[in-house]
Amino acid sequence: MSTIESSIRLLIADDHPMLREGIAAVIEGQSDMKLVAEAGDGYEAIEKYRAHRPDVVLMDLQMPRMNGVEAIVAIRREFADARILVLTTYRGDAQALRALKAGAQGYLLKSTLRKDLIETIRQLHAGKRCIPPEVAIEIAGHTLDDALTAREVAVLGCIAGGNSNRAAAVQLGISEETVKAHMKSILAKLEAKDRTHAVTIAMKRGIFGP
Repeated sequence: MSTIESSIRLLIADDHPMLREGIAAVIEGQSDMKLVAEAGDGYEAIEKYRAHRPDVVLMDLQMPRMNGVEAIVAIRREFADARILVLTTYRGDAQALRALKAGAQGYLLKSTLRKDLIETIRQLHAGKRCIPPEVAIEIAGHTLDDALTAREVAVLGCIAGGNSNRAAAVQLGISEETVKAHMKSILAKLEAKDRTHAVTIAMKRGIFGP
């Protein structure tokens, strides 16, 4: 079998052309890898996957039109054996959990691409799961936490936007007392000192998105 035929075929989905170019250059230098397609958003990623059936997908989380988690769900629904490696700037455990629950088998921080990308691709292609120790620690550290409910996330999102309890109540169609009750629960679950601290924790852990 020739080197090209036995190469790991890759699809990159990221909305930053320069990042795609950088990854493409790294892949080009590997005799056992071949870049077969690129996508700039989730919709393109799904289309390109159908057309090329790559061995491994490198998937960004934050993209226009359709984000990475939604694209992972769609691809895995149609192709159950798809191998997907998430590339992201987010260390937050909520982001990692969403991607992994959606069906991704690997999670790699963009800050470590130069050091870890090639070996991680090979590991994933070999059927292994790859999660950076620092991300795994974040996940393990919060797995036993009481998760915020969808309503609590909505309330905290309003607060993060600079709204008062009263304004948040109006936006969400609930009473101000209900907002206060939700905030009390949020502070307890996140072990936050105050509203600002709660928002900071939520942003760090990726609770608001993508």
